[in-house]
Amino acid sequence: MNTLVITRVAERQWHALDDDLVVGRGDASPRPDGRLFLSVDAWHDDVFTRLAGAMLAALPRPLYTVVDEADLDLRTRWVQAGLTTRRREWEYVMSSDGDRAAAPPGLTLLPMGTAELGPLRHLDRTVRAGIEATTGWDQMPAAVLSRPLDPTCYAVAAEADAYVGLARLALLPRHTRIGLIAVRSDRRRRGIARALLAEILAATHTRGVATVSADVHEANTAAVALFEAAGAHRTGSNLELVIR
Repeated sequence: MNTLVITRVAERQWHALDDDLVVGRGDASPRPDGRLFLSVDAWHDDVFTRLAGAMLAALPRPLYTVVDEADLDLRTRWVQAGLTTRRREWEYVMSSDGDRAAAPPGLTLLPMGTAELGPLRHLDRTVRAGIEATTGWDQMPAAVLSRPLDPTCYAVAAEADAYVGLARLALLPRHTRIGLIAVRSDRRRRGIARALLAEILAATHTRGVATVSADVHEANTAAVALFEAAGAHRTGSNLELVIR
């Protein structure tokens, strides 16, 4: 492709042109937390390399991308461009007719879409502060960081005086996807997360859907133990890459 030309067509978009024919596209998508995630759509290595190089030269760092770990070609291309692995997310899938753990005494499970915004917002702030004080909120998956607080997407665990646990969900045609399960730090190790997961499985089974899926950070041993105890199995993994 001796005539290959890289053109910036918008603030965060690039095209690779060969004799005025578009043979590749590059895009930088901003997330609400301020991070930029890169994507390149190109069949040929030299087109990918030129597009990635143009984007990396023009955009402020750090810059991120997410790849399926099994896609060795794409992963290698980004590594050759200078990106390194920041985190690994395991993909888990479990049957909806699995774990049916009973809720601990005094705990009420509120189905998806029934939580009140005020108490949910307070719990969300509390959960974020707890994560920030330990692993750091910026270590959460991009999908979690990017979603606004919408009560219609949450199931909640409540005690008499407050919400104490939450699960963010997406009801997809073939499965329920769990974006996050979190419990207040002062209410952990009481079976609340397991009760929330059991509620999600039961609700999914009731709507006639066979599976529930989730992404789990490999270093989150508590979440790994929770899902594997419910019969979940790994089906793949994603890598978040970064260049600083």
